Amino acid sequence: MTAGIDLGHPQAQAIRSDEDVVRVRQLVRAVAVAVKLSLVDQTKVVTAASELARNTLVYGGGGAVEVTIVDNGRRKGVQIVFADSGPGIPDLELALTDGYTTGGGLGLGLSGARRLVDEFQIETSAESGTRVTVTKWSR
Repeated sequence: MTAGIDLGHPQAQAIRSDEDVVRVRQLVRAVAVAVKLSLVDQTKVVTAASELARNTLVYGGGGAVEVTIVDNGRRKGVQIVFADSGPGIPDLELALTDGYTTGGGLGLGLSGARRLVDEFQIETSAESGTRVTVTKWSR
C-alpha cells in the first residue's frame, strides 16, 4: 500500500472536476514511484496524465481513469486508461498534429502526451466517446 493505494489492483478515479485532475496526477505519481520509474520518467508520465485528464474533463465532459501496474516479464510500467462518453474527436489526425491545440490545457495536446509515453493508443467515435491508453515502462 502506498498512501492508501492498493498497488495490487487497478486504481480508478472519476474525472469530474479540476480537483479530480489533481487526484489523477497524484495517483499516477504514486504508481510511477512504486514501479521505480526514474524522476524524469515520473515527470513525463505525470505530465501526460495531467494533459489527458484535462482533455477528458474539458472535451469529453468528464469520465474516468484507471491506473494499473503492468509487467512484461522484463520490466514494470504504469498503464493509464482514460475514458469518456463525450462527442469523440471529429478529426483525430488533426488532433494528433504537433502544435495543434484548442486551448485550455498545458498546450501539449495529444501529440505532446504521446511523445511523453512509450505506448499510446486512442479510440474515438461520436457514439462511444474517447478512450486513450498510455504506458510508460521503467528503464
